[in-house]
Amino acid sequence: MSDTMRAVVLDGPGPPESLTFRDISIPEPDIGWVLIEVKAFGLNRSELHTRLGLAEGVIFPRVLGIEATGVVAACPGGEFHAGQQVMAMMGGMGRTFDGGYAQYTSVPASQVLAFESDLDWATLGAVPEMLQTANGSLTIGLDAQPGQSILIRGGTSSVGMATAVLAKQRNMKVLSTTRNPAKADALSNIGVDHVIVDDGQVAEQVRAILGNGVDTALELVGTPTLPDTLRATRVHGVVCFTGMLSNQWTVKDFYPIEYIPAGVRLTAYGGDAADLSSTVLQEFLDAVADGSATVPIHRRYDFDQIQQAHADMEAGTAAGKLVVTT
Repeated sequence: MSDTMRAVVLDGPGPPESLTFRDISIPEPDIGWVLIEVKAFGLNRSELHTRLGLAEGVIFPRVLGIEATGVVAACPGGEFHAGQQVMAMMGGMGRTFDGGYAQYTSVPASQVLAFESDLDWATLGAVPEMLQTANGSLTIGLDAQPGQSILIRGGTSSVGMATAVLAKQRNMKVLSTTRNPAKADALSNIGVDHVIVDDGQVAEQVRAILGNGVDTALELVGTPTLPDTLRATRVHGVVCFTGMLSNQWTVKDFYPIEYIPAGVRLTAYGGDAADLSSTVLQEFLDAVADGSATVPIHRRYDFDQIQQAHADMEAGTAAGKLVVTT
């Protein structure tokens, strides 16, 4: 194996063209770390925030990428064996240490999950962060129960679409939003029961369908739409704040009694790899393989197309996950 690898390096905030290819040393994993030969990685809003200079605690230059999928190249602590299929996510990847935008990445073993699958690498590469966030939002953030209703605000995002897939597996009634009517079919095709075109007044549309409001709601757009999402939720219903597609993260002059409707419960979910078990991951991949679940991929890119992939992510035109194969 060569001592060097090809990687995408960001020297500091800037446009997509700031992502440049370089030959750098393959990292040597310490005890407790795993060296992964990266086969594919998904793109995430977190990486866009880093490139735009909106993320805190990032040390430049940096190889971005909060997730990676591939095979174990080395594991000095013995937690995994060479050649094993694995996914890695979060835990400082692409922020405090180099992440998945490379041919190899070294990550803590605690951030790695093993699996077995014959699915193609592009499909597998789209899964880690998308599934972890969707599953964590449903189970930890919302405590969603079979048969309940759910509103997904920001439904054509990759996490939004993955959440819809998982919710339908739980026999939930799914209402999902999009600002672009042209994306409605993408939501219907994954089983969404009611597609709502987001005109800023989603609560009114939700209550026209479910008079008392939804049982659960997942907020992926951010603080600008959160008040309306709260109004769409029934008394004793739960809203989970998970995403910030709007890049607006905080509520100015937050006064809870005025902001939160009486009886509605507001939670949040950030999560980490520890929230996604190997069992849940394997069951999901098996469901995709047998056709009972889908991985919502909008487009696959070659490694050389990373700048175009970032430009497309920033433009917000995708309905589903953007994934890069190396």
